[in-house]
Amino acid sequence: MIKMIKIAKMPRSTYYSFIKKWNQPDPDRKWKRRISFIYRKHSGRFGYRRITDVLQEKGYQINKKKVLRIMRDLGLKCMVRMKKYKSYKGEVGKAAPNILNRDFRAQKPNQKWVTDITEFKVFGEKLYLSPILDLFNSEVITYTLQSRPTFDLVDRMLAQGLKYVKEGDELLLHSDQGWHYRMPKYRRTLKEHKITQSMSRKGNCLDNSVMENFFGILKSEFLYLQEFESIEHFKAELEKYIYYYNHLRIKSRLNRKSPVAYRVSTEVVAA
Repeated sequence: MIKMIKIAKMPRSTYYSFIKKWNQPDPDRKWKRRISFIYRKHSGRFGYRRITDVLQEKGYQINKKKVLRIMRDLGLKCMVRMKKYKSYKGEVGKAAPNILNRDFRAQKPNQKWVTDITEFKVFGEKLYLSPILDLFNSEVITYTLQSRPTFDLVDRMLAQGLKYVKEGDELLLHSDQGWHYRMPKYRRTLKEHKITQSMSRKGNCLDNSVMENFFGILKSEFLYLQEFESIEHFKAELEKYIYYYNHLRIKSRLNRKSPVAYRVSTEVVAA
């Protein structure tokens, strides 16, 4: 005996309501285009918070939850980060006190700088990057890159950075306790230019967390996101990314401006 299954009928009003909605265009289509454009413009480096900032800066009324939902629908997401190079090699020279003491706020440019070294592995070779970051606006002041982490890596970086120091600046330069920053020549150069030296406590990466964060951003937005044809190509693309980071990559804490744009805006106000 065959048992008959009764199928419930859909109310006519529900059916036509479903058909009407089915034929209507996607209400988020414009948002999807805008979000996809911003995401691709920045090569996938922006997450939902920063994309929301860009949209709101342009005058669009949209919240972070909606941007996050649409990005998930589109399959758009950011990359992960990796560990940093450790430059500490035991007792080499004297350690400076932790004067910065995790106070990462600066009231003006050239007041507080931070530095560190990170390592890249490209085409089976290692490259070491040594930048200086200004805590006022997170701008990369200068950087050096070479295949060996010798003292010259930091010495040249400091020489390049000194070109941006102006008369009257009361500058503090913070680092970890790596052997480069304990070298007598490095410490002597700082003293000659009246720059206060500050160092993190031994084994405490949070004392220089701004640099840790920058290296994480650099690797997730640059190293993992691009493909390189050679070491020379890598170096050229790194230079482009540093320019992008300084001039185009906005930050919420900088009133949704890039580091350079924020510095210029404060200089205009001061004038």
